[in-house]
Amino acid sequence: MINFEEELKNFKPSLEVEEAEQAIYDHQHVDMTDVMQEMLRELKQEA
Repeated sequence: MINFEEELKNFKPSLEVEEAEQAIYDHQHVDMTDVMQEMLRELKQEA
């Protein structure tokens, strides 16, 4: 049977995952939440 606790202790993410993660965090991605927040800010300033 697999000992999950032991397997998790031995886990090391691959370099590819770390590189991808860093590339994602280094870019400013705009998602729908960012768009909605900007729209609300603009509406509040107009009011």
